[in-house]
Amino acid sequence: MFLESEEQQILNGEFGETRQQMMELLVGLGTVFGAERLVPIASAQVSGASYKTIGRWGLEWLQGLDARVAVPTVLNPIGMDRDRWREMGVPEEFAGKQEAVIDAYERLGIRLECTCTPYYLSNTHYGEHLAWAESSAVAYANSVIGARTNREGGPGALAAAIVGRTPYYGLHIFKNRQPSIGIAVDDPAAIKDAADYGALGYVAGKIVGNRIPLFSGIRPNRDHLKALGAAMAATGAVALYHVAGITPESRLPTFKAEVPETVEIRMAEVREVFSSIEVDAIAVGCPHLSPAEMETLAGLLEGKKVKKPFFVFAARGVIAGNRAAVERIERSGARVYADTCVVVSPALDRFDAIMVNSGKALAYVPTMCGAVARIGTMEECVAVATA
Repeated sequence: MFLESEEQQILNGEFGETRQQMMELLVGLGTVFGAERLVPIASAQVSGASYKTIGRWGLEWLQGLDARVAVPTVLNPIGMDRDRWREMGVPEEFAGKQEAVIDAYERLGIRLECTCTPYYLSNTHYGEHLAWAESSAVAYANSVIGARTNREGGPGALAAAIVGRTPYYGLHIFKNRQPSIGIAVDDPAAIKDAADYGALGYVAGKIVGNRIPLFSGIRPNRDHLKALGAAMAATGAVALYHVAGITPESRLPTFKAEVPETVEIRMAEVREVFSSIEVDAIAVGCPHLSPAEMETLAGLLEGKKVKKPFFVFAARGVIAGNRAAVERIERSGARVYADTCVVVSPALDRFDAIMVNSGKALAYVPTMCGAVARIGTMEECVAVATA
């Protein structure tokens, strides 16, 4: 694996032990995956931020690092809203350990935006190389924006952030980004809401696995694309997908639309994902809500009062930029929280059944929260919360 002069110096320990360890990790990854070199990255997003997921040993490892990130870097959601954790019902002992995790990352120079939707907070451009770790963010960056990132593990993304480079393999290389399986829907006009796209992704991810699918016939907007990719990343291992005529790379003259296999998904299969079980709480914003989704939710809750706990999750920057919508949502009794989400916060572990509006949450809530999950549209979530 070829290293430039400065990269070799880092590997030799001339820039400190932590950077040396991070470069050793990157070179090891690159060697395993056959990378010929490293490539500079524009930004990084680091997972393993919630104490619920990294625990004591992850925290101790972070506290032992002594370097600062070389590129703009944010975190994945943590286990609580940093300002409103008591209101969420997060135990004080957990909060103290979560604060220690945050302090460790802040000492590394990481921006304390804890979100699975970093693309709402900064301009990420087509063709840029990234090192992002959150599966839904990776799917969005690759597919909707046309940036280039592999599905990084937490340590790999952190190593790339500190060194400012990542191994050049996989989805960083254009020829590896062509579709390998086609997905058609028997009634694409029936797919209208983000929850419909989440349910479609929930089904498609199990079929596709880690292949690159090409969807035809559907006409999703950006929020729909977010829901589709997030669900496929959860039930499969999809880091890149294409939608014919919609996603940027599908419109390139060099795009190869011919695939060896096409699978048809019947709307009956998608509808089977929806259920009508009784729930104890409602949680939306997995992935975190967009400004448009915040405004939609505010309109649906206008003049209503929720009768069940209603958790709304969004990036801190999105919340700050949409205060009027947040205030309208919270007048209903619903609560808008930053920094965290239904999956990684212990606050929702007390519920037996949770209604969500995303295929990603539907996939993760049973294992991460120990609760039964039900998916519904945003309108259906509001109807259940206010009935």
